[in-house]
Amino acid sequence: MAAERGRAVSEGQEELPASGAAAHSRPRSHIPFQPLTRTSQWQATLDHTRSHGRAHHFIIPQHAQQQRYSCRLAHNLSAMTKVESRAQGSAGKLPKPSAPLFPKTPQQTNVNQKLTTCNKLCFAIGAAPKEVAASASAFFLQIYLLDVARINAFEASLVLFIGRVWGAVTDPIIGFLITKSKWTKIGRLMPWLLGCTPFLVVSYFYLWFVPPFDKGRFVWYLVFYCLYQTLVNCFHVSYSALTMFISTDLKERDSATAYRMTVEVIGTLVGATIQGQIVASAHTLKHCSTPNMSASHLGNSSGAESVKSLVHSQEYLSHAQKEVYMIAAGVIGGVFLLCTLVMFLGVKEREDPYGLSSEKQIPFVQGFVMVMRHGPYLILTAAFLLITVAVQLIQSNFVLFCTYAADLREHFQNIVVVILISAVLSIPFWQWFLQRFGKKTAAFCGIVWIVPSTLMLVYIPDLVVAYIVAVTSGFSIAASLLMPWSMLPDVVDDFRVTKPYSKGHEAIFYSFYVFFTKLAVGITLGLSTLFLEVAGYKTGKCKQLPPVVSTLKILMGVVPICFFVIGLIILVFYPINEDVRRRNKISLEELRKQSFDSTTMEDLSYQ
Repeated sequence: MAAERGRAVSEGQEELPASGAAAHSRPRSHIPFQPLTRTSQWQATLDHTRSHGRAHHFIIPQHAQQQRYSCRLAHNLSAMTKVESRAQGSAGKLPKPSAPLFPKTPQQTNVNQKLTTCNKLCFAIGAAPKEVAASASAFFLQIYLLDVARINAFEASLVLFIGRVWGAVTDPIIGFLITKSKWTKIGRLMPWLLGCTPFLVVSYFYLWFVPPFDKGRFVWYLVFYCLYQTLVNCFHVSYSALTMFISTDLKERDSATAYRMTVEVIGTLVGATIQGQIVASAHTLKHCSTPNMSASHLGNSSGAESVKSLVHSQEYLSHAQKEVYMIAAGVIGGVFLLCTLVMFLGVKEREDPYGLSSEKQIPFVQGFVMVMRHGPYLILTAAFLLITVAVQLIQSNFVLFCTYAADLREHFQNIVVVILISAVLSIPFWQWFLQRFGKKTAAFCGIVWIVPSTLMLVYIPDLVVAYIVAVTSGFSIAASLLMPWSMLPDVVDDFRVTKPYSKGHEAIFYSFYVFFTKLAVGITLGLSTLFLEVAGYKTGKCKQLPPVVSTLKILMGVVPICFFVIGLIILVFYPINEDVRRRNKISLEELRKQSFDSTTMEDLSYQ
């Protein structure tokens, strides 16, 4: 009897240090969490004692069995009470066994919820305003600074270069501030999205406003472009990182990303359409059709009247140019406010408990070093950095190319619309393609089409060819927009699996991806505008010199194609395929289960 009682006490003590990870190998009567509460110890003792008594029922008489059961139960309860007294410092009254053993935590009910179509649409609509403004800036800001604001090409190149570099520098700073932000009732990222939007709209409007003075215009546009880049980074970094906090399911995130990319391309289409259709008159009603007047005509009265009429006409056209750009900026600002409100009302930010608990918080610099040492992230960033630079280079010089090098000044806005409509319609196809054949294969098959299309547009500047190229180019642009933002969450998940104790670095991934991309794009666009200045570009002219035309062809053809080819070669070494994605998904699910177990143990320890 003494030996059996000792064995029962020993078994009860051995259960204490057991972890929940080995719960599947224990009998059902044992509780797979640690530390055990008094309720769980009391229930485990009863189950163990009852099962032991049933196992010897066939050899022990009824009265002896009941006596032995009562003695063992009383002894085990006394032993468990002593163990708890030593572990917790005091022995209180045992709780009622009718209390719920495993209360459901809020994370268990919220994190794994599926996204509805309404949630995905509202999330995607949040991406539209940034793309609307970015599309208008990419296609028209350069020609606006040159032909409407009338600053020289060197100053325009400085505005574009310094503004882009400033935006690139502020990206990691904003990412750092976001990682240090605390969770609020509406999340950690939503306050950034809502707080920066009104100031962003104001800075965007004044970027397209021509001040009444001439000498300080360069400083005006430099200040407001840098301010706009800072605020749009606050919006973009927060929104991009929000992808990781709308769902833990990979398919749900991929589906939401597909919705987002579709709306982003639609936003690009809307921005180019609004800006193009409103401001097209500013570039087609020039004085190009006005015949040149000889000196003899200028000597008589009719010649003087013609000159006076021409001056008034130029003043009217200049005023009209300024006005239409302000109208377009006001419309786009309204779109920004409306879309941000829809996103806030339809999207709920949820914290992802994927990581194991750690008392020591990893500093930002150490987290940055860890991110920069993650191979898949470096490969993905380098590849799509070059591809994005190529696309941006084509976008920024497209209107100038159509106006001065291809004689398509009357059609450029319609060609832009065709490109973007093609991109919008091809997004669902690419979403199906990446699910069927993988994201890496989809990136190759989609982006490679733009290389021959660009060559055709540059060297066969015909209207019919231009529309054909617009369709095929839109096909590739859709892939170049969809793939990096669909593949970046996979890189973050891969990092989470390799560094389960390092949490809260999602903003570093997204902010530095944007940082490197903007820095490269800013340098490239600044140099391209500077090359136009060196070639002899003259603001306000109907026709440019042959060196300017040749420079535009190089900037539209040779340079982007080189970037595309190098980027695709780098993408060959991207290591995350579909098998790796599936393994990472399983590993993250196990981490989340451990996190849920840890949370439940903490809740039970305080009961």
